[in-house]
Amino acid sequence: METILVVEDELAISQVLKVYLMKEEYHVVQAYDGVEAVNLFNVSQPSLVILDVMLPGQDGWNVLEKIRKKSDCPVIMLTALDDVNYRLNGFNSGADDYITKPFIADEVVARVKAVLKRTGKREQNDFKVFGHLKVDIKAHRISVNGQEILLTPRDLSLLLFLIEHPNQTFTREQLIERVWGLDYDGSDRAVDLAIKRLRKSLSEWPKSEGEIKTLRGLGYQFSVYIQK
Repeated sequence: METILVVEDELAISQVLKVYLMKEEYHVVQAYDGVEAVNLFNVSQPSLVILDVMLPGQDGWNVLEKIRKKSDCPVIMLTALDDVNYRLNGFNSGADDYITKPFIADEVVARVKAVLKRTGKREQNDFKVFGHLKVDIKAHRISVNGQEILLTPRDLSLLLFLIEHPNQTFTREQLIERVWGLDYDGSDRAVDLAIKRLRKSLSEWPKSEGEIKTLRGLGYQFSVYIQK
């Protein structure tokens, strides 16, 4: 089920959008000001954002700027201001579509579907979700509970390799060959140290969903117990 983040400070409008989107089986998350919008975006990682321009705290342009710094998630701007230059500003700032008030709720839903279809060209294999652990393979982004995990290039390469081969066991020698490269002449203990660092970085990932497991005498495995 795709998640839509609705950012609208007028409760009545927000509720109407929620009802119509839920009829189409979208999961809807609601925010009523700019600060809350940024926080919920990080936590919920929505498939699309409907973003009102006039918001308390931080306006929609500010929120859009913060979203674009970390994500290419599609954003539909929502505003009562119907001006060509205003609309151009929205598109130049990274908005994917623009809807003016008053609007027909069915049209908003239709726009949501169209934008998701247009922007959903990346293969699903580029994204992997293991409960609270989310991975963007192409963008090389890892997050747990909505918080991005920063790793060294080598540790990131090791984690991405394991993630792309869930529930498969690899020896130290195999990981050295696949990740470090055939010309690596250091100790294979580097694998153990990298795994230790990765486990620390993923400490907030619930073990009920998965873990990097040591199989004594065999090697390491990215064990997955839940996958979305």
